[in-house]
Amino acid sequence: MTWLPESLRALRRDVLFIVLLLVAVAFAIAVPSRVPAWPSLVDWPTIAALCGLLLLTKAVEASGALDVAGHWLIDRTATRRMAALVLVAATAVLSMLLTNDVSLFVMVPLTLSVCRIARMPATRLVVFEALAVNAGSMLTPIGNPQNLFLWQQWGIGFGGFVEAMLPLAGLALALLLIVTALAFPADTLQVHERGSRGADHALLIVAAALYVPFLVLADMGHAAWGLVAVLGVFLVFRRRIVGAIDWGLLLTFVLMFIDLRSLASLDAVRGFVGSLGLSHPAHLYVTGAFASQVVSNVPAAILLAAYSHDWRTLAWAVNAGGFGFVLGSLANLIALRLLGDKRAWISFHAWSLPFFVVVGLLGLLLL
Repeated sequence: MTWLPESLRALRRDVLFIVLLLVAVAFAIAVPSRVPAWPSLVDWPTIAALCGLLLLTKAVEASGALDVAGHWLIDRTATRRMAALVLVAATAVLSMLLTNDVSLFVMVPLTLSVCRIARMPATRLVVFEALAVNAGSMLTPIGNPQNLFLWQQWGIGFGGFVEAMLPLAGLALALLLIVTALAFPADTLQVHERGSRGADHALLIVAAALYVPFLVLADMGHAAWGLVAVLGVFLVFRRRIVGAIDWGLLLTFVLMFIDLRSLASLDAVRGFVGSLGLSHPAHLYVTGAFASQVVSNVPAAILLAAYSHDWRTLAWAVNAGGFGFVLGSLANLIALRLLGDKRAWISFHAWSLPFFVVVGLLGLLLL
């Protein structure tokens, strides 16, 4: 099995994947006649768009350009407060363009290095970066998987999606920056080490050249053709990029579609969800936000999309639901796993739960 990509080999230790696989097996045993229809339950344009973005963002990450940029920024900050604001803001901006999980994979290791060099509190800063990717990624259709799904599901224009998300995302980002400024002192930042490794300029140029055309094709509903082009280029130019992306994440999303759409088709589930009055925006919003706390915001979006066509309210709900409990967003789990501090779970909830309450209430008032 060593020939398999590491992300696929790691699935045997992935609790979420194992649970989804067991649910799929249960459905196959209970209703075997529906198994041949499973491929039709998967939203393949979403999978194609996600795969293409994973390839492009992995190329940008592997080029080392973001590491160079991060060191350039931290070299020009004078205080801990300014360093925290720069890193949190950069994490939020990256999550708008490179997806929330990729932003964390880039920024958290850099942040841990900076904190070690400049003696800053790593746990608090990484917790704020987890909040930053939830706040920043809600703005764009490519910022996180739930937005990507809703964007492809309803064929919304890129600009129209951003415009719809701007009020809530803008408030969440403003609140985050204010709290960040209050949470970190204005002590002088003393950096004892400088420099970073060089960047692979050729890889960066190729990724940048493919990025906009791929987004245009995805926006026009041709994500599959965009994926074919991007995949073809990297198979010829840098084959290792293809093997290095998170294929396990893609397989997990395929199972999510199968499980949740199979679940949504059950009469008992239809009856229960139908009784929630999801035709009313406030009911849909509250249901989506709290469902995210239980099953995470991506499954909540996939499940509730079967019962409502109000994509804007649903997008607001599941993005607000990314705050709160750690399970609200997979990005939260990624941030804490990269940090490697068990005590961080307490610190995370101390900041994230109030954020969920405030952002959730703001979204409800803005509906």
